Amino acid sequence: MVNFRAAVCAALLLFVTAHSGRAQDVTLSSPDGVVEISGNLLGFDGEFYRVETKFGELTLDGSGVSCEGPGCPSLSDFVAEVTLSGSAQMAEVLLPALIEGFALRNGYKTQRESLPDGNFEYLLVQRAGRPVARFSFLVSTTDVGFADLIAQQADIVMALREMRPTEQTLARAAGLGDMTVAQRSRIVALDAMVPVVSPENPVTRISIPDLAAVFSGAITNWQTLGGPDAPISVHMPLANSGLTQGFADRVLAASGVQLTQDLRYHERGAALVRRVATDPFAIGISSFSNVGSTRMLTLTGGCGFSLRANRRGIKTEDYPLTAPMFLYLPQRRLAKVARDFLAYVRGPGAQIVIRRAGFVDQAPEHISMNAQGDRLSNAILAAGPEVELAELQRLVRRLTGFRRLTTSFRFEAGSARPDAQSRSNVEQLARALETGLYDGKVLNFVGFSDGDGAAAGNRSIALKRAESVRDAVLATAEPGSVARVSVQVDAFGEALPMACDDSGWGRQVNRRVEVWVQ
Repeated sequence: MVNFRAAVCAALLLFVTAHSGRAQDVTLSSPDGVVEISGNLLGFDGEFYRVETKFGELTLDGSGVSCEGPGCPSLSDFVAEVTLSGSAQMAEVLLPALIEGFALRNGYKTQRESLPDGNFEYLLVQRAGRPVARFSFLVSTTDVGFADLIAQQADIVMALREMRPTEQTLARAAGLGDMTVAQRSRIVALDAMVPVVSPENPVTRISIPDLAAVFSGAITNWQTLGGPDAPISVHMPLANSGLTQGFADRVLAASGVQLTQDLRYHERGAALVRRVATDPFAIGISSFSNVGSTRMLTLTGGCGFSLRANRRGIKTEDYPLTAPMFLYLPQRRLAKVARDFLAYVRGPGAQIVIRRAGFVDQAPEHISMNAQGDRLSNAILAAGPEVELAELQRLVRRLTGFRRLTTSFRFEAGSARPDAQSRSNVEQLARALETGLYDGKVLNFVGFSDGDGAAAGNRSIALKRAESVRDAVLATAEPGSVARVSVQVDAFGEALPMACDDSGWGRQVNRRVEVWVQ
């Protein structure tokens, strides 16, 4: 953390030095000359001026003022400048694919230019040949992306994890506003953390406790996992990458351990999977979108449940190690083309691009009752004195004729607060209601729980969670759109487990609210 603070402080110092050198005096005047504001021009987005004045930072509509001074931009030749910084994983494929899709949709041509240190930029050009926007990509890690945002060297952060409290405090001090509110971040695509091995490795599954033991150095031989008598070679992305930090937070911290010193870090995910694929005794943590020729291990529990990463499991968060891909934005007005791009990445056209680029999109899918066979058989096997046959029969009768949406809701560990992916799902489902996607249909919010405690109490808790998710969705959607949909709530407690209850991660997977549509 000390190194991060030092990096941020240094970045802030560089910003202040560079900013004072490039800021230019301007005077903005109303047409009648009654209002006149002077100061240093901080930015112009093609519509609004951002000026540092003796009254503080002000934003003024360019259509209502005239600009005089050496810092005044050319209105006719304006090119929007948008800088994205952060995760190399997002910068290498995902965001370029979305830039290309956005350009195609809006009739722009794109020109990609390489920059030093592996960075690059996209120039968006109108058919007449006039440039309208430049998207510059600073390719690094999530840590560096947040530091660049705090130092106001970037407009958008590409992040593989949520912003941490220390970073939020620094951002607020830098005048970027409250970065915890919904408008400051959005999930652009979904991914997952997956353990991968060589196809030649005979081990096919691993429990999360064993996974934590391997990467903390407590398990060092494959024989312990049912494999050959050989040492385990451990591989990870860079220590300050969002994927490694997310794995440490979600897997290692839950077991109270830290990453072993005896591992190899890789600057790029492609290098990691190539190395693991060719070493039968290696194991690595990669992203679902980038497994190359490696083989993913299935996650297991002591009760016999198993979970394998797949597209639907990542959408529903049935797979426990999901990794949302975030875009973080400062509390300032971005250029119109940047705002249009951010609106585009939430639309249906972008979801197709995301899926074709190899990532998991957020478009809702329907899963029929007939496709619930494995879940129902697991429920029957796990049933005991707490879950009677009558409750399982009630579940089947209640949901017959409905289809499960991949839009599900889960909660932060030890909290009733929805996790990041679920908070995004609240907005996604609310927008779907507003567009009329579910007009005339029935939406049933169904709560489930873990098996820790009495069944009646768990059912009551699950019902309260289902009601809170329903209320959040309805409060986010426009009131008129809700009237066209029949909304119901139900709960079945621990009757339909997804994972074993003998671990914290298993209980967290089981605590969920599903949405069923008819």
